[in-house]
This record gives sequence, structure tokens and C-alpha cells, in this order.
Amino acid sequence: MSRKKLTAAPWSDRIFDLVVYVAITMVTIVTLYPFLNVLAISFNDSTDSIKGGITIYPRVFTLKNYETIFAYSGLMTGLKISILRTVTGTILGLISASMLAFTLSRVDFQARKFVSTFLALTMYVSGGLIPFYILIKNLEMMGTFGVYVLPSLVSAFNVFVIRSFIDGLPYALQESAKLDGANDFTIYWRIILPLTKPALATIALFLAVGQWNAWIDTYLYNGSKDTLTTLQYELMKVIQSTTTNADTFRGRNMTQVMAQISPESVKMAITIVVTVPILLVYPFLQRYFIKGMTLGSVKS
Repeated sequence: MSRKKLTAAPWSDRIFDLVVYVAITMVTIVTLYPFLNVLAISFNDSTDSIKGGITIYPRVFTLKNYETIFAYSGLMTGLKISILRTVTGTILGLISASMLAFTLSRVDFQARKFVSTFLALTMYVSGGLIPFYILIKNLEMMGTFGVYVLPSLVSAFNVFVIRSFIDGLPYALQESAKLDGANDFTIYWRIILPLTKPALATIALFLAVGQWNAWIDTYLYNGSKDTLTTLQYELMKVIQSTTTNADTFRGRNMTQVMAQISPESVKMAITIVVTVPILLVYPFLQRYFIKGMTLGSVKS
């Protein structure tokens, strides 16, 4: 019995593999280095950070930067409101967008072209900030939690992504369900939603990131409401407080605080505080996110 000799890969393939590995390594370093650098500075002594030269690990480890942030009186209230608006806005946004997308995907919906055109126009035409502010004021939504959720309840982009995904599903599934006596809501809830998990996960990530990072609506509509403040808005105030407001920190003199920290160190610590929670959500949605972006954008 003769043995087959294993032939070595040609030099061209080896060089190509080497180039690919080097390129992937460089991209990984470029992607991770900024985040690791911010993390290192946030845990480094502020006096030492002024000297520069911090790379991916703290030179003089300290927790004073984070202690300063969490000593801020409005932080926990802002954290609760941010979590509540993110969860509520994401769930309601998914339900409203998926319902409208399911309706527009139905061939027996006579107004589908008109509604689709109207939605598409909202992606290109906007009334601007002042008319929107006047609208919110006339609707008596100033100083309410609803201003965080209701204005962004329906997004044309989200509707079109979900509808594109639904259009790729066999319409025979809906017809067979109707023959079995299912109504439209049952078809939507029992058939469409389970099959559109990738698209829903994609939109959920978009909605969650948008709600978590939002702060301008707090500044415009709820800036005077301490009970409705958000984490992003409060941390923005912390940055200003490190240089201008000595009354922000409970029972602490700003001169003493600034002797231990610097605005740059606080900025890095704040970046970590607002980034880590949303990073923890992404791994749970990653496989659905990739599949949803692929199938939702390419019509079969």
C-alpha cells in the first residue's frame, strides 16, 4: 500500500496567509488600542497621567477617578432613568416598527404604497428643532418621561429593514395560517415575530444604543426635572463640574477634588461608565445582528 505524500503549500499561498494574518492583527490592534488606552487612563492617577505616555495599562493604579464620578448626587437617578428609557423605548419601538412593517408587507393592504412613500419622506424631510420643540410643548410632554419614548416610537428606517426581512419569508405561511383560522394578530405574533428574530435583534441594538446615548432631549425638555435626568446628561454635567461647579459633589471641596483628579481622567472614566453597559448587551445579539443585517438588506 503506497502512502500519499503530503505536498507543502506553495510559497505564494504562505505569503498570502502571512499578509492576511498581519492585516487582521493590525486591524485588531487599531480597533482595541483606543479603548484599552481610555481604560488605562481612567484607572491611572491623574497627576501621573498629565505626564503622558500611558499606553494600555495604568502606570499608577487608582480608583479615585471612579470614586469622584459615583460621588455625584444625580448619578444613580440618571442610571435608573437611562435603563428604564432604554428598556421601554427598545420594546415599544420594536413592537410599533414590526407591526407597521407587517402591515406594509401585506399585499392586500391597499394603502401600502402611500404609507411607504410617506414614511420614506420622513427620512429626508424634517421640520427642524424649533417646530419639534413647539410640538412637544403643545402636546404638554415637557417634564414627562414620555418625551423619551413617544417621539422616537416609529422610525422609517427600522420599519423598512423589518419589512424587507418579512418580504423574504414565504407568503404561503400566512395563507396556510389563515386557512387554519388564524387572524392577522395571531399570524403576526405566532408566525412573523419568531421568524424575524434576526431583524428584530438588529433593530433592538440600534434602538438600545440610541436610547442609551441620548442626552439632548433631557437637556431640552427635562433639564429642570431632577427625577427625570439621564445618565448621559448627568455625566456631561460632571465634566463641567470638575472645572466650574464646586457644589456638585456632596460635602467635598472642589479644590481638594481637583488635587486628586483632572478633567481628562474624569472624561476617560465617564467614557468607560457609559460604554461598558451597552458593550455587555452586544454579545447576546451578535449572531442575530450579523444575520439580520445580511438578510434584511439583501432581498432573496
